[in-house]
Amino acid sequence: MKPNLIPLILATLICAGANAPAAGAKPNLVIFISDDHTLRESSVYGSKEVKTPHMDQLAAAGMTFDFAFAPSPSCAPSRGAMLTGLMPARNGAEPNHSEPRADIKKLPAYLQELGYEVVAFGKVAHYAQTADYGFDHYEHINYHEDIAIPAALEWLRNRKSDKPLCLFVGSNWPHVPWPVTQEGYDPETLTVPDNHVDTKVTRNVRARFYAAVSRMDADLGLVYYEAQAKFGTNLFFLHFSDQGSQWPFGKWCLYDDGIRTPMIAAWPGRIAPNTRTKAMVSLVDVLPTLVEVAGGKAPASLDGHSFAQVLLGQTNAFRDYIFATHSGDGSINVYPSRCVRDAHWKYILNLHPEFKFTSHITEVAGNDGAYWKTWVQKAQSDSAAATTVNRYQERPREELYDVVSDPLELHNLAAAPAHAGVLTKMRALLEDWMKAQGDQLKIYGTPTLLNAPAADKGVEPKSAGPSPASND
Repeated sequence: MKPNLIPLILATLICAGANAPAAGAKPNLVIFISDDHTLRESSVYGSKEVKTPHMDQLAAAGMTFDFAFAPSPSCAPSRGAMLTGLMPARNGAEPNHSEPRADIKKLPAYLQELGYEVVAFGKVAHYAQTADYGFDHYEHINYHEDIAIPAALEWLRNRKSDKPLCLFVGSNWPHVPWPVTQEGYDPETLTVPDNHVDTKVTRNVRARFYAAVSRMDADLGLVYYEAQAKFGTNLFFLHFSDQGSQWPFGKWCLYDDGIRTPMIAAWPGRIAPNTRTKAMVSLVDVLPTLVEVAGGKAPASLDGHSFAQVLLGQTNAFRDYIFATHSGDGSINVYPSRCVRDAHWKYILNLHPEFKFTSHITEVAGNDGAYWKTWVQKAQSDSAAATTVNRYQERPREELYDVVSDPLELHNLAAAPAHAGVLTKMRALLEDWMKAQGDQLKIYGTPTLLNAPAADKGVEPKSAGPSPASND
């Protein structure tokens, strides 16, 4: 061993010993939530282009989930399910911008009963709704209030309480608006996904989006290293996103680009480093998992279940099926749908296939969605572009995908005779689950009908309630 390395090693050991947990001490919990971040848009999940070195380092220290899913592809329902342990139909927060019922016990209350101080910085719940979740302290919850990250770090450094801490930190990245500059990403060399349309504007905007992902990753690194410095090995750290990115077939859609989220957990001495799991989990499982890590047990009546055994390496299996729902996001996104997914198949039920699918991308996208017009223009002379545009805005009642051989869900097999048995099975699973959930098939609080007669394709609803102030 080189002599000049000895002081560094000793200092490291002394620091580790100083921050080692006392016998029986409850772990401090730090949860970092990114906003609108699809799983495949990070290097730890195979991207050769998007730079996420801090996600990589967190993964090296802990466990990476390859199959984690959001309960909804829009912010408020997904976060509401995460913070209640109940799916949207059961907690009342079905359309975006809606809120779980006041009578439902929320995650802070479970942890406070176990002696924790529970704090939120940034977008953890849905902006102003944060006040209704019962956090002991919260700050900087407004739209893209990016000061939340440095404020959280300063608060953590100055904290003197002896209580165990559960700290939620929400970054608004890579939520729109994306950075004006491309920050090291070359539009000419990046790869446009096969379910998108390759245009010059698409490439320019995508480079800005990648810059937003890198900003999220930088936020993650700041929070993770500060938490390590504060708590040493007495730290359970969890990172995930609320749903997929704001690109076609992502946010507001039940395709994997909309609901499959990164998830990485680290817990020194408990979670083996540099491990991966194929266990399927949902964000609705986060509440009972955190409660168990904190030494408690969540009620069996919740939709979520603890995946602590997966974290501890005791099993590599968890859910057989993932369910997710979408009930709309303002009057320009009226397209209620439900889905069930297993390790091989995805079934989507579109409750109103007669409606045209619209979103902030197609209607009010601004500079971040300027590419959509170029897609429509290219579709006039390019058949592949036309297929992509039509797939986004016109969908059949039933969709069935082999997500193993067709991960981008490009080929709907619902009408294929060879897969009729799979279709029947998945349809029955979803219908039984919806009945058990008491799913009223709501569009902005108004019940629709499961077997409503279909109208002509492309008909848009005239009105579906108030339009939200922002597109998250």
